[in-house]
Parts: sequence; structure tokens; C-alpha cells
Amino acid sequence: MLIVPLDTQSSVPLYEQIYQYLKNEIKIGKLSVATKLPSTRGLSSNLQISRSTVELAYSQLISEGYIESRPKSGYYVAKIGDLVTVPERLLEPKSRTISKQSRMKYDFNPFTVDMNGFPFATWRRISNQCMNDMNQQLFLLGDSQGDLSLREAIGRYLHSSRGVNVAPEQIIIGAGTDYLLQLLVQILRPIHAIGMENPSYKRAYQIFNGLGVDVEAIDVKKDGIDLVQLANSQCELCYVTPSHQYPLGVVMPINKRLELLSWASEKENRYIIEDDHDSEFRYKGKPIPSLQGIDQKDCVIYIGTFSRAIAPAIRMGYMVLPKTLVNRYREKFSYYASTVSRIDQAIMCEFINGGFFERHVNKMRTRYKSKHDTLLRALKIFRDQIRVTGEYAGLHLVVEFLVNMTEEELLALAKTVDVQLYGLQRHYLDERKNQFPTVLIGFADLSESQIEEGIQLLYECLKQNKKEYATPKLKAKKW
Repeated sequence: MLIVPLDTQSSVPLYEQIYQYLKNEIKIGKLSVATKLPSTRGLSSNLQISRSTVELAYSQLISEGYIESRPKSGYYVAKIGDLVTVPERLLEPKSRTISKQSRMKYDFNPFTVDMNGFPFATWRRISNQCMNDMNQQLFLLGDSQGDLSLREAIGRYLHSSRGVNVAPEQIIIGAGTDYLLQLLVQILRPIHAIGMENPSYKRAYQIFNGLGVDVEAIDVKKDGIDLVQLANSQCELCYVTPSHQYPLGVVMPINKRLELLSWASEKENRYIIEDDHDSEFRYKGKPIPSLQGIDQKDCVIYIGTFSRAIAPAIRMGYMVLPKTLVNRYREKFSYYASTVSRIDQAIMCEFINGGFFERHVNKMRTRYKSKHDTLLRALKIFRDQIRVTGEYAGLHLVVEFLVNMTEEELLALAKTVDVQLYGLQRHYLDERKNQFPTVLIGFADLSESQIEEGIQLLYECLKQNKKEYATPKLKAKKW
């Protein structure tokens, strides 16, 4: 029987650990071509995990061509030719320098959160309470959609804070957005094509692409996704982040939201996937209602997560299915066991119902706004040599440097003064370069003094290198 080492304490989902392990074993030749793999039932039994977890891992390996499924026979390692590599430990030793990548002192990472604000004492107290209650039911398998009490709590929160119209039976709880998107693809199959904002959340693109779904890149304009381009495509699905477009920070206005909903309602089985990834953090004006909340045709699939609002390691997300898809899910896919521990669900349920989650979000919104404002003030040193967008919400700003250099050159130059920046180009779904280098500057995990020091260092570095900047009219202007 195949042994797959699993780390149940890791933030990496179990299905991904299985996928990565088998993929590596195949690539280094330990699992040779035509080797028969255990059945999903057999491997899940051996590893003491749910069968659905193994099925997700196998599905990913099949979609990438590492294994193949033979009718009435099982799963076999596929022939992958040049992808097979020899492990370094088996090669002749060579002279080489091993560099240990360390984090820069001023790391403006747009994906981090401020863990100094995490309510450790409250979380620990709730955890102890759940265990001390000696609730044996928490150690049994629960509802595949997630415990009803948690779904009710999430439903109330979404309705009051985001205007989402939802009943508990429409909610599915899963171990993060990655799992929920993979499950959603299976619910929606067959899928002709899905339209995604360009630039976009690259992880979602990789998931869709890895599952064999054709993805069409739809450009993002100043008010959101290009609806003309979408209408001229063959897409049946559309993945959007309307309340705070990732990564550009664009907010889709109400008239365009209604046009997008109209597009979805024109044909049967058209759906919009609304990823509401960081809607809690808005610094100007009132919160933007969700797209799902104004949907009258039941064609919006709403997805959210607690990773940004609480902590990345809390691998818990939620998906609100239209009523038309709930029946399809229950008929064909309800055999998938929940991928979130019932103990974790109980803790989160009490965290929401006890009012702790709302207080935590309010506290972090205040903290992030202070850092956000500090970053905006610090950037004023560049005057008209930069353009800033996406400044009304989220945990990062988009900054375009009107400088005669490439994005790669800017990132490399920043590293010389221990400043880590993150380029926009990596988020495009196609090969594209902006006229001027554009970066995402995150502020969540830095102190206000670090933000000021890092921006000052970046300014002085560019000034010392005497880089030419262009004015908004694109005329060269030296320091």
C-alpha cells in the first residue's frame, strides 16, 4: 500500500499535500510509467481521511497529465517524458552556492495580514470552552455542507454586512477558496469557458486551468470588467471581484453591476462567480453591497473567506450557491465530506455569534486605515512622479512609477536597499507589459514607522541612481 506522509497541522490542505507528494514521486521516477495507484477508497482508508480528499488530488493529477484513469481498471501513472527528473542527491556533486532566501526588512507584501491584532486570548478561551464541554458530537462526521449552526451564523453575518440574500441550505463551508472553486467546477460541468478579469487573482486562474477549464482573459477598464469583450466571448461563466477588483482595486459601479447581471440572465446556465475577498476593509464611503444582494435572477455564486479578515492559516471559506445549483449539488456531490474540522467550525461559530468577529474586524479596519493613510502620506514625497490607484479599500495600493525603466529593473533596484516590492505583471493572464513599471504595495504586516522608512529608502535609492521620470504628459523629467 502506498504511504503518503501527511501533516495534519499544516495550513496546506490534505488534498494538496497528496497531490504534491505523488507529483514529485512521479517526476523523480519513484513511481514509474504504468504503475497502478491505489483506488481512492483504498488510499483514503489507509490514510484515514475522506475519500473526497483523495479524489480531488487524483483529479488534479489527471488534469495535469501525471496520471490517467482507465475504465474498470483504476488509476495509472502516465507517460510524461522529459518531465521526469533525477533527484539532486543522486547526481554527481557539483560546486554550487546555496543561497538562503531571507525576507527583506521592508517587505510590502500585498498578501499578508497584521497578526499582531489577532485575538489570541479570545480564540484560546473559545477553543478551551469547546473542548471542555466534552461534546462528543464534534468528533463525529457532520453535515457535508458544514454544521448548520455555523452556516446560520455566516448567513446572518453576510446578510447584515454585505446584503447577501441567503438561506443556510445554500451555504457550503470548505477549507479555503481553493477547495470551493474545485468543487464548484465539478458542480457546473460541463463548462465551455469562463471569463476572468485581466489582471486577476492568479491562483483562481491556475485552479480553473488545472481542472481543464478554458479561461478567456477579459480586460479590466476603469469601472471594472469589459462587458463588451465579455459579451463577444463564448463564456458561460464570469469570475469577478466587483467590490474591490484584485489586483487593481477598481470598484464596479451599480449601473455596470446591473449590466453584468443582465448578461448572466440572457441565457440559461450562465453564472457569475463573485469573489468578495477583502470587502471588510473599506476606508472611504459606505460599504459596497454585494453583487449577489441585487441579483434577481438567482445567477450569482458568492464566495468568501476568513483568511484576510482573521488569519491566513484559518483555512475556512464559504460558498453561497444559487438555489438552482443547490439541488444539483445535493443530487450529485453531497457525498463529499466537509474539509473543515467540526471543532474549528464550533470555534468559528462562537467567534461570530459572540460578537468577537465583528469587534475584531472593526479593530483591524481602524488599524489598517491608519497604515493605509501613512502609506499615502509617505508616497507624497514622489509628487507627480507616480500615479496611485486602488486607494479606497483592501490591504494594498497600486502605484505606477513614471520612470524610464522596466518593472523588473525597479524591483531589483528596490532590493538593493532591502525593500521588497511586488510587480503587477505577474497578475496578467497573458503576456503583457505596462508602459511604466507598476507595483502592488501592501501595508498590512508593516508598522507605520517601517512604511515611512521603506518608502523613504526607495525614494532616495531612485534619486541616487538619477533615474529619469516622466510627467503625466510623458515628458522626461530628471530628479
